[in-house]
Amino acid sequence: MELGAFSVSLSVKDLEVSKKFYENLGFEKFGGNMEHNYLIMKNGNSLIGLFQGMFEGNILTFNPGWNENAENLENFKDVRDIQKHLKGKGIELISEVDENGSGPGSITLTDPDGNNILIDQHR
Repeated sequence: MELGAFSVSLSVKDLEVSKKFYENLGFEKFGGNMEHNYLIMKNGNSLIGLFQGMFEGNILTFNPGWNENAENLENFKDVRDIQKHLKGKGIELISEVDENGSGPGSITLTDPDGNNILIDQHR
């Protein structure tokens, strides 16, 4: 099952310090805004989100409908279909999307080790 673009969303203590650290690893600003306390950094096909004061812990993020350049994919698995598949496998969801809706939506779940997963469709 294709989940879309993958990134890691990191909860950081100091956005400026984290930005400089990841720039030293070869990442460049791809999106976000310092004034809104988050940045998206990119190195090749690798994406990380740096978020200050928005959530606790780190999150594995998937974006159905996007590639790693935030470009729309022509064909993709809708988040509602992903939700249905996961529920069919007996996976408990923390939050769900309206199964009768369309367009943007998200679901959240936790893996067996307590890692948070966000499947976030923007279109």
